[in-house]
Amino acid sequence: MYVLCDDLGYGDVQCLNPQRGKIATPNMDRLAGQGMAFADAHSSSAVCTPTRYGILTGRYNWRSRLQTGVLDGYSPPLIASGRLTVPALLKQHGYVSDCIGKWHLGLTFAKQGQQPDLSQALDDGPLCRGFDSFFGISASLDMPPFAFIEDDHFTQEPTATKTWGRRGAAAPDFEANDVLPVLTRKASESIARRSAAKQPFFLYLALTSPHTPLVPTKEWQGKSGLGNYGDFVMETDWALGEVLAAIDKNGIADNTLVIFTSDNGCAPYIGVDKLEKQGHYPSADRRGYKADIWDGGHHIPFIARWPGKIQPATRSDHSICLTDLMATCAEIVGTQLPDTAGEDSVSILPVLLGKSPLPPREAVVYHSINGAFAIRQGPWKLELCAGSGGWTKGGNPAETTQLYDMSGDVGELTNQAAAHPDVVERLTKLLEKYVADGRSTPGPAQTNDVAIVLRKDQGKPAK
Repeated sequence: MYVLCDDLGYGDVQCLNPQRGKIATPNMDRLAGQGMAFADAHSSSAVCTPTRYGILTGRYNWRSRLQTGVLDGYSPPLIASGRLTVPALLKQHGYVSDCIGKWHLGLTFAKQGQQPDLSQALDDGPLCRGFDSFFGISASLDMPPFAFIEDDHFTQEPTATKTWGRRGAAAPDFEANDVLPVLTRKASESIARRSAAKQPFFLYLALTSPHTPLVPTKEWQGKSGLGNYGDFVMETDWALGEVLAAIDKNGIADNTLVIFTSDNGCAPYIGVDKLEKQGHYPSADRRGYKADIWDGGHHIPFIARWPGKIQPATRSDHSICLTDLMATCAEIVGTQLPDTAGEDSVSILPVLLGKSPLPPREAVVYHSINGAFAIRQGPWKLELCAGSGGWTKGGNPAETTQLYDMSGDVGELTNQAAAHPDVVERLTKLLEKYVADGRSTPGPAQTNDVAIVLRKDQGKPAK
C-alpha cells in the first residue's frame, strides 16, 4: 500500500522535525514508531506530475516529454501505453491494483470540435496503465475539471463552473473540502473489499492534501493553531489514521507493507514565512521549497511499515528515491525487471529488511520545475544552475554551478564548486553518462524519449 501526500514537507511530520515542527501528526508518528523512517528520501522532481511518473514507472521524468512544469487537468497521457508500470508488474504476479485520488498523469478526452467533451467516457487513464479500478480526480485539486472520475467516466457530468485556484468546468455537487474525506472513505472500502476477496492487492492512494486549495473540513478548522495549512496537515494525518485503522480492522496488518510519503516539498505559496515566524519549518533544516533544486524541493518524508519484516522504530540514512518502488516491488515478488523498465529504479528491500550495510544506489538525480538538474553522490550534491532553479529567491546569479557538501551543509549555504573542480567534473560526467545511457542502473543502454541537454543558465528549461 502506497500513500502519497501532495506537497507535504519533511518538516511537517512532527516526529521527523521535533525541534522545528509544530503540527501534531500522531498517526504519521505512530507509523514511524512501528516501522522505518528514512532521513534522506527524495522525490525525483520538485513538483508533482514528474514525481508521479517516476513512482509508477521507475524512470526519471526528464527522459519523457515532460522537461519542465507539470500537466494540467486536460493534458494527454504522459506514460507511454507500452511502458511497464508498477501495477502492471504486480498484475503479472497475481495482484489486483486500485488507484484512488489524484492522477495528474494525463487522460484522453473525447472532443467536441476543439473542446473536450466531458459527457463522454475517458480513455488512456489509470485503467490503461495497469490499475484494475480508479476513483479520483484528473489532476490537482486546484485544476479543472473539478469532478470525481470512477474508472473511465465522471460520476457527475461537469456542467457547472467553479473556482478553486483556477476557474473551470465542475460537477454541480463537487466541493473541494469534501475530497479528502471521500478519498479516505473510498480507500477504506477498497481495503475491506480486497481483503475479503483474499487476493494480493496494491493500493495506490494519492491524496490531494495538503496541496492548495487549503480546505480543511469544519471539524479540523482551527485545530493546529497555525492556520488552514496546519489544519489541513492534521486532517491529512487523520486520513492516514483511517487507512491504518481499516488495515487493522480487516486483519491484514501483519502481511501489508505500508509506505507513506510525499511527491515533493511544501509549497512556498501556502504562507511559509508566517509559519516559520510561528516556529514551524516545513522544510525542517533544508533550504528551499516545492519547485526548487535545493533540498527543500525534493527532500521528503518516507516511512515504511511491514510487521515482522521491518524492525519497528528504526531509521535509515540511506539516500533513496521515489523511483525505487518499481525495483523494490520486483524483488518482493521475486522477478527481474525487463531491460526496458525501471531504468532508474533500485530496490530498497534489503534496506527495509535491515540487510544492507551499503547504500543501495550509486547516485540520485533531481530535477526542478524549470528543468534544472542536480546529482547527489555520497556527501556531494552538484547543481547545474544558479539559484534555486524554481520559485525560491536567492543565490548568486553568477554561480551557474553549485556544489555542496551535504554531510555538514544541508542548508546548502557554502558553494564549494571552485574549491573542488575534480568533484564537479566527476559528477558532471556521471550525470552525462546517465543521460546518454538512457538509464542510471546497470543494463543495456535505452533511448530517451527526447533529446536532453544539460545547461547551466540559471535553471532555465533544459530542452
